[in-house]
Amino acid sequence: MNKQQKLNKYCFGLGTVGRDALYSLVSMYLLVHLTDVVKFSDKGLGIIGIMLTLFGTFDAVIDPFVGAIVDNTKTRWGKFKPWILIGMIGTGVLTVLMFHNFEMSETAHIVLLAITYLLFSIFFSLNDISYWSLMPAISKDQSVRESVGAFARICANVGMFAMVLIYLNVPSFFTGLGLNARDSYFVFAIIIAIIMMIFQSITLFGVKEDRSQLEKTERTSLKDLFRALFKNDQLLVTAVSMALFMIGYCTTTGFGTYYFKYAVKNEDLYMVFAAVLAVAQLTALSVFPLFRKKFTRKQLYTGSMIAVTISYVIFFLSFEWLPLIVLAGLGLFFAQAFIQLLMLLFLADAVEYGEWKLGKRNEAASFAVQPFINQFGGAISKGIVSFTLIISGINMIAQSLTGDKLLDAEYIMNNTSDSSVWIMKLSMMILPLICILIGFFLYQKKFKIDEEMYAKICKDLEERNKK
Repeated sequence: MNKQQKLNKYCFGLGTVGRDALYSLVSMYLLVHLTDVVKFSDKGLGIIGIMLTLFGTFDAVIDPFVGAIVDNTKTRWGKFKPWILIGMIGTGVLTVLMFHNFEMSETAHIVLLAITYLLFSIFFSLNDISYWSLMPAISKDQSVRESVGAFARICANVGMFAMVLIYLNVPSFFTGLGLNARDSYFVFAIIIAIIMMIFQSITLFGVKEDRSQLEKTERTSLKDLFRALFKNDQLLVTAVSMALFMIGYCTTTGFGTYYFKYAVKNEDLYMVFAAVLAVAQLTALSVFPLFRKKFTRKQLYTGSMIAVTISYVIFFLSFEWLPLIVLAGLGLFFAQAFIQLLMLLFLADAVEYGEWKLGKRNEAASFAVQPFINQFGGAISKGIVSFTLIISGINMIAQSLTGDKLLDAEYIMNNTSDSSVWIMKLSMMILPLICILIGFFLYQKKFKIDEEMYAKICKDLEERNKK
């Protein structure tokens, strides 16, 4: 790597710290906030579950059109950075509104949440598509991409796990100010939005992408958009595999606090568990380059899937014994870090494949697949979590809690039935594993871009561009 590539690597990666902390606040804890802090009724939670699923799916569908808009952008600041900035401001403001402490009826709250969540999804897509589209614009070298991608995923996980470790303790941070739980989370959302904007500014001012092809790039029409998405078979395979993986992953993580609160019956252990998993994921991303020197991407993906399967089985059969839970978590999240990074690299390679096969390069339209996958996976998982909480009776228990740790712990112990726990575990562990394995078998059968083929693609593109 030269000096500019190193600067790009660090400035690009640091942009994810605050952004992923903010996204984790919404994706992982919005439902927790509504059930445990706002205390929505079963009827209200059911409406929200349907709404978040439908809106998330709608936003996932329009993401490719957002990608086309980005691809058609030409400014003095490039085609990615203006949308990163717009998405950054929009998501920050809307996150604060979703965690508001305004006094209103449950119906009014649902209406406001519907508007803010839908707009948040659109603005986050603008930011996410533009951000990740920068990566193939930084370098076509696979080793450089792997290094940049690995560091970005490390930073993203730092942001995510910082949120996991902090969220449940937020009210205690503001006790000296006399704020209740809702006020505390409102102030906290404002702080996270500001932090996100600071880290995103590092990317905006520090990354220098290659704009040599910008003036030569033709506009992306609707026809080009559909060709880029549906004629690029490798992009489609990656998209479906990633979507199935993210449905499973988001569903499992979405139950995290509920599992420790109602199954393990010790909410404080969740933070200990999260800290262990943070170390596992960050270690995995740090050592990925070492594994990459000895194994092909396909070998790493296969090995990771074996580890994921074994870990889910141990998790399901742990009977809430903490050592087995930790063991399963270590294997699951170490392997998951490898899989998420590999899929990001598969997606980047599919950009060159699409240019090679279709004769046109569409970074943003292709990378619209990533937020599509995240939004779709998150939308389906929120529906699964919401209705599992209602069917299992856990939301009814949550409405009865007082906020007193000792009294609440005793109430949970006496009122959470074994059937409630098993219903949650089936949704949290077995259903996700089935989705993830289907995605893996699809990849094994249909994905064909290995190192040798990618080298040929780059060579052909180089010769074509010379002509």
